[in-house]
Amino acid sequence: MEDAKIAIQVKNLEKVYKLYDKPSDRLKETLGFGKGKRHTEHHALKGVNIDIRQGETVGIIGTNGSGKSTILKIITGVLNPTRGEVTVNGRISALLELGAGFNMEYNGIENIYLNGTMMGFSEKEIEEKMDAILEFADIGEYVHQPVKTYSSGMFVRLAFAVAINIEPEILIVDEALSVGDVFFQAKCYHKFDEFKEMGKTILFVSHDLSSISKYCDRVVLLNQGVKLGEGTPKEMIDAYKQVLVGQYTVPESGEESLLDDKQLQEVAAGQSDGVADKDANVNPDLLEYGSKKALIQEYYITDEKGTRTSAILKGSRFNIHMKVEMVEDIAAPIFAFTIKNIKGVEITGTNTMFEKSFLEPVKAGEIKEIIFTQEMNLQGGEYLLSLGVTGYEGDDFTVYHRLYDVLNLTVISDKNTVGYYDMNSSVQVIDG
Repeated sequence: MEDAKIAIQVKNLEKVYKLYDKPSDRLKETLGFGKGKRHTEHHALKGVNIDIRQGETVGIIGTNGSGKSTILKIITGVLNPTRGEVTVNGRISALLELGAGFNMEYNGIENIYLNGTMMGFSEKEIEEKMDAILEFADIGEYVHQPVKTYSSGMFVRLAFAVAINIEPEILIVDEALSVGDVFFQAKCYHKFDEFKEMGKTILFVSHDLSSISKYCDRVVLLNQGVKLGEGTPKEMIDAYKQVLVGQYTVPESGEESLLDDKQLQEVAAGQSDGVADKDANVNPDLLEYGSKKALIQEYYITDEKGTRTSAILKGSRFNIHMKVEMVEDIAAPIFAFTIKNIKGVEITGTNTMFEKSFLEPVKAGEIKEIIFTQEMNLQGGEYLLSLGVTGYEGDDFTVYHRLYDVLNLTVISDKNTVGYYDMNSSVQVIDG
């Protein structure tokens, strides 16, 4: 692979956004009214260098706001860089914002021609690909109806089918492989495998670390616009887990950033811009309620090594931690957790009453630390953790403090089965 030609080269790439408190400030600065700047600058990318060779599948991972989508939009020409250069050798198909170029008044067939033309194909070339696109989308007679009448599922199926069936030399994917139902997703991943086997170059951004681990030859880790490193999927996923809790140490080779060593260390620790990345998995819009006779003061997840993280390897043991302060005397508090999928379906959970692990009275001022330890057998993907302290006062069930969807939990897996759980089956195939 070292001798392969460069498909995408990113050199010293920077993207700076001007942020204004109000629209009038933008107008006044443009017209030159007053002295000084009326904006603050947000550096979305800071001197990033990446070389992607032909035939490679390269993943980009990082927390929200790390610059992943920005770099893809610059590579595909949707955005212009502030500084730096991007060189692309080959025709790109980009799965960024699916259906962004669709006309809602046109039917599916008309939108296929519209999108194909925008991608640089002639009408004859689009006609030759039409059957493959329609077969892949599999939306039946709806293809003759205006897309404004489509369900969201049909819309993304058609958009994905158009984008992925034009046989590009370079495929750029941003979180697009999670569209549709499980059968359509399987079809998408099969197409992804075909692209890899054909030697296509693939640049892949996803929060699904399982897919990153399974498909990528190499992974680039970004954080707050800085490239922290690149390496094997395992190396970079391990580093990403450290970034999430502010424990990442920048290697001596961490090099090409325009920041100095101290700034790099601050970025890696999630301390720049006043935002700690260790809180990136905490829901800012969580639902909180209860009588507050007990208060959940602290909560976090640790992996089997005791490292605070929001990413857990499937098949490994992990811990859910709660620290609870008793504001009043409580006869028998019950400590609980629940895990939901991102659609809000409760998948699993338990509490100290079910586990028969704590059935004692507590006094005001006491602090209890609760640790739930279990094996992670959920399928790879994103989940939400809820926590609670409840109990019975007489015959009445009482909520003292409940935090719904308080933490994001990412399960990393390179082997998923059907449904919510993996039953860890073993298989024998025997000659009859």
